Amino acid sequence: MSNVTHKQRLDDKVAIITGATGGIGEATAKLFLALGAKVMLVARSADKLAATRGRLEAHGEVAESISDAADEAGMAAAVAATIDRFGGLDILIANAGTEGALKPIEALSVDEFEETMRTNVTGVWLAMKHCVAPLKARGGGSIVALSSIAGRIGFPAMAPYIASKHAVYGLVKTAALELGPSNIRVNAVGPGPIDNRMIDSLQNQLAPDDPAALRTGIEASIAMRRYGTNEEVAHLLAFLASDASSYCNGSIYMIDGGYVAA
Repeated sequence: MSNVTHKQRLDDKVAIITGATGGIGEATAKLFLALGAKVMLVARSADKLAATRGRLEAHGEVAESISDAADEAGMAAAVAATIDRFGGLDILIANAGTEGALKPIEALSVDEFEETMRTNVTGVWLAMKHCVAPLKARGGGSIVALSSIAGRIGFPAMAPYIASKHAVYGLVKTAALELGPSNIRVNAVGPGPIDNRMIDSLQNQLAPDDPAALRTGIEASIAMRRYGTNEEVAHLLAFLASDASSYCNGSIYMIDGGYVAA
């Protein structure tokens, strides 16, 4: 195996993936297993977790832990379970997120705003918080948080989501500065429209009368004229998780087909 290929692999590395039952989460877990990692799936639905693990078991060593993203006790327990099962931790993919309520600013309730922030920001912070000590014990590692093109742009009727994804990037930059001396790299990924459940929900909320027309309009504003796939995002996450990205730290890596290039 060439040195380049070796750096791209995840052999003997242990990864936690939150939001593991979503499209990006499951695709990432599947790729990580193929690259040699051991994977702890974390999500809030026991039924979805069991089904996801069932689809992935043939691909490698995989386990599951039930926790809501913003439940500190649950996240701490998931990290402890990972160390107990696999002996340590090398990678965190903080992927859990929600699109939340899509309404004009003046129509949002405090509960709607805070629910999105709690999952998308507090959840990412808690995952980082409880993974720092085991990553330091391992001599370093990689944290990747899911931001979005929403971490770089504004969009009408999406104030909580946009604010939350900007906040994720702020967390990432701060954590990168704090943890870099411990050889822990912290980066964000910024997906554009990805062909999965979340984009369907966004389209249905923004254009309930004709979501297909909205999709056509969005695709026209993407340089590549198409939505991305869960698997394409997974490959970027794998690069940032691997030793191939050993000098990447504190940045947001867009995967949006050129959406924000204009």
